[in-house]
Amino acid sequence: MSAPHRFDRGHTDDLMTFLAASPTPYHAVANAAERLEKAGFRQVSETDAWDGASGGKYVLRGGAIIAWYVPEDAAPHTPYRIVGAHTDSPNLRVKPLPDSGAHGWRQVAVEIYGGPLMNSWLDRDLGLAGRLTLRDGSTRLVNVDRPLLRVPQLAIHLDRAVSSDGLKLDKQRHLQPVWGLGDDVRDGDLIAFLEEELGLGAGEVTGWDLMTHSVEAPAYLGRDKELLAGPRMDNLLSVHAGVAALTAVSGTSGLPYIPVLAAFDHEENGSQSDTGADGPLLGGVLERSVFARGGSYEDRARAFAGTVCLSSDTGHAVHPNYAERHDPTHHPRVNGGPILKVNVNNRYATDGSGRAVWAAACERAGVPFQSFVSNNSMPCGTTIGPITAARHGIKTVDIGVAILSMHSVRELCGADDPHLLANALVAFLEG
Repeated sequence: MSAPHRFDRGHTDDLMTFLAASPTPYHAVANAAERLEKAGFRQVSETDAWDGASGGKYVLRGGAIIAWYVPEDAAPHTPYRIVGAHTDSPNLRVKPLPDSGAHGWRQVAVEIYGGPLMNSWLDRDLGLAGRLTLRDGSTRLVNVDRPLLRVPQLAIHLDRAVSSDGLKLDKQRHLQPVWGLGDDVRDGDLIAFLEEELGLGAGEVTGWDLMTHSVEAPAYLGRDKELLAGPRMDNLLSVHAGVAALTAVSGTSGLPYIPVLAAFDHEENGSQSDTGADGPLLGGVLERSVFARGGSYEDRARAFAGTVCLSSDTGHAVHPNYAERHDPTHHPRVNGGPILKVNVNNRYATDGSGRAVWAAACERAGVPFQSFVSNNSMPCGTTIGPITAARHGIKTVDIGVAILSMHSVRELCGADDPHLLANALVAFLEG
C-alpha cells in the first residue's frame, strides 16, 4: 500500500476556491463531482442497473452526493470506510412568492433556514444562487455572485435601546432584503430577472430553490495569516476534505475497505429528507454496491458489521472572550489539529472503540488531535453521526475541525486545520 498522501497549505488555498464556488448545496455537489470526474470517477444513475465493476463511482441527488471506490479485489462482503459530512449551511432562502416591498423599496421575501446568527446577515452585500427547475423538468444552477441584495440594519438613532438591551430581530419583519426601488412590485419579477441572467425564455422557470450568500471572498487573516475567514465552513470544510481524501486513496492497491464519501443535505434542519442523513440514500447505495458485486443479504450484513463512519463536522474552538461557556478541561485550539467530539447522551456517536479507530488514523497520518465535550451547563448540538449509527447499524465516530463564529455568515478557523483533517481522513480511508 502506498504511503498516506500529504496535504499542506495548498489544500487550504484550494478550500478557499471551493467555498467561493459553492454558495449552495447544489453547487457544492456539482463542484465535488467535477473533482471526482478528474480523478477517474464516473456518475451512475439511480434508475439504471448497476454493475459490479471496480473503480470510482458516485451518485448525485439534489444537494447530496455519495461517492465510493471499489478496489479490484473487493469481495461482496468487503466493509466500507465512510467519511460523512453535510452540504447545507444556515441562510436566508427565497419564499414561493418572492416579490414584495413597501414604501418605495423593492424586496425579496425570504424564510430562515436552519439556525443562523441572524445579526451576521445585516448590512452584508448578498448574492443569490440555487437551482432552477424548467418547464421540461430539467434543472439549471444559477449564481448571481455580485452585490444584489442587502438586509439593512436600523440606525441607532431610531433604536437607542440597542446599546443597553442588545439587538432584537424579528425573523419575519427584520430580515427581508432590499434589492431595488419602486412602488410597482409585480409577481414574477425576481424569477424573470434570473431567467434573463441565464439567457432563458420568459416563463421557462416553473420551480426554484434559491438562497442568499455573502459575496465577500474567503481570506487569510492575521499578522502571520494563521487564520482563515470564510463562509459555509460548517460544513463545506469537511466536504472538501472528504473529496480530497477519497480521490487521494482511489487507485491505491491492497485497500482492505471500500472508501466512501457521503455528503448529505438538510443537516441544519434535522436531516429528514430524501437527501438527508436520516433518509435512505446512503443505505441504498451501499446495499446496491454489495448486490452489484454478486453479494447476498448475508454479504450485506457482514459488510455493514465491519463498516466504520467518521461523521466530520465543525465544532467549537475555545472562544477567548467567552471561555466560561466551554468545559473547563476541554479547550480545543485552532491549528491544534482536528477534534474528537464526545457526548455521553449520544448527541455525538463517539464511544471508546470509535476513539481508538480515530486515534490510530491520526497516528498513522502524523496528525495531532484534540477532544471536545460540552460544558455540562450548556446544551450540546448534534450531527449526522447518531443518525447514521442508528439508521444503518454501523459504528460511527464524530470528529471535525474547531472553528469560531459557527453559523455566522462568515466563520473562522485555523489555516492549518483543514489539511490536517484531510491527512487524517486519508489514513482512515486507507485503513
